[in-house]
Amino acid sequence: MTAFPFAADRAAAVITGAAAGIGAATARKLARRGSRLALIDRDSEGLHRIADQTRALGATVSTHVVDITDATALAALPETLVKTHGGAHILVNCAGVSLIGTFTQLTLEEFQWLLDVNLWGTIAVTKTVLPLLLAQPAAHISNISSCYGLVAPAGRTPYATSKYAVRGFTESLAHELEGTGVNVTVVHPGGIKTSITLNARVAAAVPSDKAAAATRAHTAHYRTTPEAAADAIVEGIARNRPRVLIGNDARLLDLLARLAPAHYWKVLRRALASSADT
Repeated sequence: MTAFPFAADRAAAVITGAAAGIGAATARKLARRGSRLALIDRDSEGLHRIADQTRALGATVSTHVVDITDATALAALPETLVKTHGGAHILVNCAGVSLIGTFTQLTLEEFQWLLDVNLWGTIAVTKTVLPLLLAQPAAHISNISSCYGLVAPAGRTPYATSKYAVRGFTESLAHELEGTGVNVTVVHPGGIKTSITLNARVAAAVPSDKAAAATRAHTAHYRTTPEAAADAIVEGIARNRPRVLIGNDARLLDLLARLAPAHYWKVLRRALASSADT
């Protein structure tokens, strides 16, 4: 087990999207490593369930039922983190949503909703917690992009837009923070067996049968467990890796984008055609 490069033996970790999926698995992984946890999500019931699980693993845990797009709610977070955990050493931005529909089917409001959560939420939480991280001798930010921050398939325009933007934000932030004690990782998971697509919002213009077919097509490609994703995320933090690819699919898509940056869709079209057809 690689040790964290932090002065504190028990790092305080802030995790968004902690009520389920990758966020919940990361919380359990960090709990097993002795981290104190500040868990953030809008899902109160799921959040408290994960809090109970991580406390059973020996972690000191606080829960924060917060909408990460709400700047007013976020403003109170740093003081709470200092009082409860003495600050923060790790930030893992896992919160995210999905949206089914092509660009022509979507309304601007639907598109904006996804960007608010996936992109603005990541930016807002990072801005809020960063002063606490900078106050530490060493700290780490891990932001979850996607394999769709490497390639941009048809039918996933809002999601790819948000995840490319998270990638750009994270890489630029990493360069700005060079010379500080805060290291930064951008994470590109492939298909992870979570409920994000099953719980995706469906654009009002998409017929229900088309939405169901697209959901089945998307989830058919998911191979990696949230636990395996959490292992990779936490190892990336421990080793201060600037970039983490999760799953063979993400690694293959990364290679394809490098080899054929202008023509990868010709290869992907057939494999993803059913999921793009809404």
